[in-house]
Amino acid sequence: MGAAGVALAAAASHGGDTAFLGSASTMCLAHAPVLLALYLGHRHFRTATLAALVLGLGTIIFAGDLVSRHYLGDRLFPIAAPVGGSGMMLGWLIVASGAFFRVREV
Repeated sequence: MGAAGVALAAAASHGGDTAFLGSASTMCLAHAPVLLALYLGHRHFRTATLAALVLGLGTIIFAGDLVSRHYLGDRLFPIAAPVGGSGMMLGWLIVASGAFFRVREV
């Protein structure tokens, strides 16, 4: 996710209209450290695995739609960006809900 964010930032800086690629880069770079942290803490954080799956998938769909719009001139699929954005928001809510569950015993 981090590498994709950097690659998209580089493409945005060299590719004319940067609105789509810049936004895709931002989402990837914003979520990469969170996904790493969720992986590293998954044994101590009950909702980490689900949150990582939902956040990761939401980011991939959202960024994929923006990349598709830039390079192909069309959406990844109808309502892809709202689906991906909703996935990212749901993922963050799952992260927050982890505060209400007991820590796993290791």
